[in-house]
Amino acid sequence: MDTHALFDGLARRDPAALARAISLVESRRPGSEAVLAHIHGRVGAGGARRIGITGPPGAGKSTLTERLVQHYRGAGLKVAVVAVDPTSPFTGGALLGDRIRMESVSLDPDVFIRSMATRGSLGGLAQTTEEVADVLDAAGFDRILIETVGVGQTELDIARTAESTVLVLVPESGDAIQTLKAGVMEIADVYVVNKSDRPGADRLRQEIDVMLGIRRGNAFRHVAAHHRPDARARRAAGDADAWEPPVLGTVASRGEGVGELVAALDRHREFLERSGRLVERRRQRLADRTRSLVERHLAEWLWEGTPARELLDRRLDAMVEGDRNPYEVAAEILDQVKGGVTP
Repeated sequence: MDTHALFDGLARRDPAALARAISLVESRRPGSEAVLAHIHGRVGAGGARRIGITGPPGAGKSTLTERLVQHYRGAGLKVAVVAVDPTSPFTGGALLGDRIRMESVSLDPDVFIRSMATRGSLGGLAQTTEEVADVLDAAGFDRILIETVGVGQTELDIARTAESTVLVLVPESGDAIQTLKAGVMEIADVYVVNKSDRPGADRLRQEIDVMLGIRRGNAFRHVAAHHRPDARARRAAGDADAWEPPVLGTVASRGEGVGELVAALDRHREFLERSGRLVERRRQRLADRTRSLVERHLAEWLWEGTPARELLDRRLDAMVEGDRNPYEVAAEILDQVKGGVTP
């Protein structure tokens, strides 16, 4: 691929060049790191906000995402959506359901929707998603919405790439015990009970609120002020460390509550900027990215540029017979490599 032509296309914000760059980065083909290095100086310069949207299947995430896109477009903002779809067990590709469900915004030239397949593996998925978001950031999008499927490790990983994470639940999401057990509950900055016109919605909101209070040492965080004067004083003083995730109700199919969700996301962004955590998160992401790149290239070098593979092959029979074990062989490989001795 002619990277110079690709760079020129990205500079012109050509949609075809953007799609090619994302495909290159997503597949990690040769040239992908050159693209990411080229755009690095523009990442973050435009103030793009990265918002993660996650929750169990059937919670209405795509509908809510579509409503957010419509709201932001109404404000004149350019919006990109990265939808992490489950992988088809037959073709190995993404099911691409989000593109179908977001039909009302998919033809807008200032809306870019990209589906990414999980490919049945979590390894590297969060980093790849973050790198795709970098490309979209450099391309000048104002909001980048990262929607994920399910409530597993994928969401916990990808949430780290977002500045604000929205957890979408529905009244049928489970009872209080299941709510307390769900590890994904730990990642959210904003909680949304969608389809809140259904029975049980108010109860679920109350259960989430109690759970958040327990986490902070007070099961009833929104009761009268005399129960918690210290927290009230901190909020009144605008304490930068006093962010408390709101629990909102929406009916995404009718657009109800979307304005309140956008306002909550704006408040969280202000909190991150005021507290300095926005800069801290970017620094941590860059440090993690650099470590990941070093580890990846070291692994490639170890197995392709040293005799490590040959040594492993020679020791394999002994491990199968039980005369050696993987820990001894791994230590031997590392000793040989570090010592520069050819086995």
